[in-house]
Amino acid sequence: MQKVTVVGGCGHVGLPLSLVLADNGYLVSALDVNEEAISRVNRCIMPFNEDQAQVILNKVITNQSFSATSDPEVISKSDYVILVIGTPVDEFLNPNPNELTNAITPLIKYFKSHQHIILRSTVFPEVTKNLEKQLSEQIPGITVSFCPERIAEGQAIKEIVSLPQIIGANDSKSFSLAEKLFSSIGVQTIRTGTTEAELAKLFTNSWRYIKFATSNQFFMLANGMGLDYEKIRLAITKDYPRASDIPSQGFTAGPCLLKDTMQLAAFSNNTFSLGNSAMLINEGLPVFLVNQIEKKFNLSQMKVGILGMAFKANLEDTRSSLSYKLKKILEFKSKEVLCADKLVNDRKLVDERVVIDECDLIIIATGHDHYRNLVAKSPVIDVWNIRNKGIGI
Repeated sequence: MQKVTVVGGCGHVGLPLSLVLADNGYLVSALDVNEEAISRVNRCIMPFNEDQAQVILNKVITNQSFSATSDPEVISKSDYVILVIGTPVDEFLNPNPNELTNAITPLIKYFKSHQHIILRSTVFPEVTKNLEKQLSEQIPGITVSFCPERIAEGQAIKEIVSLPQIIGANDSKSFSLAEKLFSSIGVQTIRTGTTEAELAKLFTNSWRYIKFATSNQFFMLANGMGLDYEKIRLAITKDYPRASDIPSQGFTAGPCLLKDTMQLAAFSNNTFSLGNSAMLINEGLPVFLVNQIEKKFNLSQMKVGILGMAFKANLEDTRSSLSYKLKKILEFKSKEVLCADKLVNDRKLVDERVVIDECDLIIIATGHDHYRNLVAKSPVIDVWNIRNKGIGI
């Protein structure tokens, strides 16, 4: 039985992959620094919502094909080491490619010459090539590939095995080892070079971010004229395949889309004008909403409630959520702001019923399914049209 260590193995990207591999004949160690998450996982408790994951976690803990740990010694016993460590963005919104190298450096002493190293999270272009050169000089025989995750949070278990896996490899041996791992769990593979694979991931996320910005721009134009953009969008897309990919409006957030668009902007020396414009539109949507609301309501005299603080519907993840940006703007403009989300663990949030019963104005900022049948005595602004009553302000 081959052994795999997933570094960052208790997170939203690392844990689903760890579970799938453990469920397909590998002996998997999820290496992480989050002791609370490690403890929960080893007690068969998923630290976040992920469809089908709990059933698999129960199975692989029981049959001992999977465990979580903070001990990096597990790396030295592995055939594959999968690094779920992305390039972070600093306080000035610039990517720092050196951070990945800095994070890996303490682990290098555990690497062995027979191992294959897989980078899984998004990285700045040419980071994989540079890491490959560094490791091959220090540990002759070690091989490296970049195999980007392509999953949607909440659907990871299904999509890991159903979506094609891009394998960025600069030599046949590296590709063969990575291909062997993914094909063993039934995944179709696509070969590129490492930098091509890095750009493929960045292009994919930036494309999604730009598409959402286009729709958000349309929403702003329509709403500025007092019209319901969703009504217009549905008229465009109904039985018209050339426009079927126009997404709905809404807060575009999460840990990847904005960050990866920033990375491409930095990589292009800020000549990525489409990406820069998309960032202005998507990040500016909360400001636009408040400005529109002020035209109709006297916010300074109102208690405003925000329903939904996660960045995505039906999940608990708040990373980069624009609901919190909306909250900050409203705290400056209104008498009081109450926020609620029963899926999110945040002590500063109130019960959703309090928002519904006590607030003079309610904003649905995240389209959780349980808001579909929301009944409130106060006006409701439904950013996502989850109630199917339009999104006019």
